[in-house]
Amino acid sequence: MNEKTKKFRRRAEARPDEVLDAALAMFVEKGFAATKVDEVARAAGVSKGLVYLYFPSKEALLEGIVQRALAPIADHAVDSLAQIAGDPREAITQLLTMLCRHLADPAKLAVPKLILSEVSRFPELAVMYRREVLDKVRPALETLLARGVANGHLRPIDPEMAVRSVIGPLLAHLAMSELFDLRPADGLALERLLKNHLDILFYGISEARP
Repeated sequence: MNEKTKKFRRRAEARPDEVLDAALAMFVEKGFAATKVDEVARAAGVSKGLVYLYFPSKEALLEGIVQRALAPIADHAVDSLAQIAGDPREAITQLLTMLCRHLADPAKLAVPKLILSEVSRFPELAVMYRREVLDKVRPALETLLARGVANGHLRPIDPEMAVRSVIGPLLAHLAMSELFDLRPADGLALERLLKNHLDILFYGISEARP
């Protein structure tokens, strides 16, 4: 294979990511409903036909964005939760720290922000987000909490409801900040949120104060 052929192949392999980058930028700028596929194609520097070659619909573009940005994070979270056999507070800390670290990246924050802003008009986005993210992480976290109760690290709690207490404040914080423009004075302040949340959470579910 000559150098010209190698460069062409690398370029072809990069095109789906270039299309997704352009689609995310357009969805954030104009909204999902207002964005047209030919606008995504122009922004990506490709033909409309090439966009459809990789992504047969605008919904497929958004699904590709979610799968690329968030599904690997969810898969990694599930693996990490499964490996913790002792105190579940360690796994919860690792999980929420990882999520906050990713959300500190504007490119990754743009994805959940987009879904939050569009989900009321396009409920199928919630179905997709649940399938790719929540349906993976929620059962693993629920199992972790149940195991923590069984081995005495956590006081008797309802694991199914406790999952909402673990994840809910982060989702509420994003909604308040990105949808209602209610941010702390220092911006999104994810580090402060995480520290405060873990302090309240752990003293509420722990069997004994450390």
